[in-house]
Amino acid sequence: QVQLVQSGGGTVQAGGSLKLSCAGSDGIFTSYAMGWFRQAPGKERNLIATISWDGNDRYYANSVKGRFTISRDSGKDTVYLQMDSLKVEDTAIYYCTASSVTGTASSFSQHYAYVSQGTQVIVSS
Repeated sequence: QVQLVQSGGGTVQAGGSLKLSCAGSDGIFTSYAMGWFRQAPGKERNLIATISWDGNDRYYANSVKGRFTISRDSGKDTVYLQMDSLKVEDTAIYYCTASSVTGTASSFSQHYAYVSQGTQVIVSS
């Protein structure tokens, strides 16, 4: 069974940092793009960051650009999201995601069919 298992998250004060990690099962996403969604209370789930299979290309949503950094281990299907300068509006459930159709850092949500169980991030003022 294909799985994405993530760790990290929690509660942090505004201006602080958190790092999320996610690993795929058996390396099946090594040749595919991976990324992160988030869903704030009462809002739709949005794709916020993606990274190409080789780690050379990245996409960031405007809301996180310059504050969040996505990375992945070379040759592996492990992806990270370093979140700095966190704001109250970053409070959401964060989901790791992986594509099975593209290796590029696509910004199309439809390209990412595999999603992790999610983890809560709370940023307090």
